[in-house]
Amino acid sequence: MLLGDRSKYLMLVGGLTFAALLMTQQCGVFIGLLSWTTSHMRNMRASIWVVDPKVEQINEIKAMRDTDVNRVRSVSAVAYAVPLYAGILQARVADGSFKPVQIIGLDATTLVGRPPRILAGRLEDLRLPNTVMIDELAVTRLSLDPKRPLRIGDSFEINDREARVIGICRTDRHFFGYPYVYTTYEQALQFAPPTRKMLSMVLAEPAAGFTAEQAARQIEGETHLKAYTEAEFSASTLRWFFRNTGIPASFGTTILLGFIVGVAIAGQTFYSFVLENLRHLGALKAMGASNALLGRMLLLQAFTVGLIGYGLGVGLTVLFGMVVMRTGQPPFLLPYQLPLATLVVILLICSLAALLGIRKIYKLEPAVVFRG
Repeated sequence: MLLGDRSKYLMLVGGLTFAALLMTQQCGVFIGLLSWTTSHMRNMRASIWVVDPKVEQINEIKAMRDTDVNRVRSVSAVAYAVPLYAGILQARVADGSFKPVQIIGLDATTLVGRPPRILAGRLEDLRLPNTVMIDELAVTRLSLDPKRPLRIGDSFEINDREARVIGICRTDRHFFGYPYVYTTYEQALQFAPPTRKMLSMVLAEPAAGFTAEQAARQIEGETHLKAYTEAEFSASTLRWFFRNTGIPASFGTTILLGFIVGVAIAGQTFYSFVLENLRHLGALKAMGASNALLGRMLLLQAFTVGLIGYGLGVGLTVLFGMVVMRTGQPPFLLPYQLPLATLVVILLICSLAALLGIRKIYKLEPAVVFRG
């Protein structure tokens, strides 16, 4: 029945391929974009994040008093706590232009909050005066000549102060696209314009015998600051973006459109296949084939086309991901749950399309085969 009309068969496969591609690709970009919103937590790893009580997401900074570090340290459930500075500053490159960078100031003694992967140089050299460690994006953004990127020993300026590169690291992309520049907390305060409050957040670890959740609740109770575990801060950040941005609605609309297109094309095309083959189906029914048997036949054909379209659509999505991973834009992640979810949706579309034909078969009279 399917191969009897090649053009309709190809249109059916093409519609399901487009639906699978659109839903999987848009979901992958959406998941990748959401991963950028929590990149701070992967680039500055800690069990507990202590922030101002009004802070709801990791990219939001409300400065605190320097004495808040000692208040957190005084909590019995805390093994240690260190200050951290995070802010957007303007870096001046050799040609005099300015580029925004994300400054991360680490505690000089422990270097807690260090970058996840160091590609070149030694992190301990940050304790030297006027030194910074930059990520790969900063190498590209702050270099004047693509053939001669920034390297260890080069320097640029931040707030009229020299910043000498002592290392290069790899980080997850910032949601706003700023390159990361790591330095010590004291040096970051020299780079940043002075204000009454300079502390961005406090990174802490639970003491022995306490979980991160228990330590966070005790910090909140004794200091009246907001303490998040990594999982809590990630969930709070994602909720903030869902509530306050149009990103979920935008991607959700596109994903829903892919589903509707798949249902419309598959349903209409498959139903037309059934109408064109009513005489053959009626003949089978006249020879004793039950409605259940004919229904299973239609489901088998619908699922066969669905699996072909699904394979092509997910395959094209993987090719898209391989291409964009080289450039880093748009963000793209393909966890294994996503292709499985797409498979379920495609099979649901095929089931809906087959049900239209099954409904027609149930009403079909076997005598139709003897009519002119």
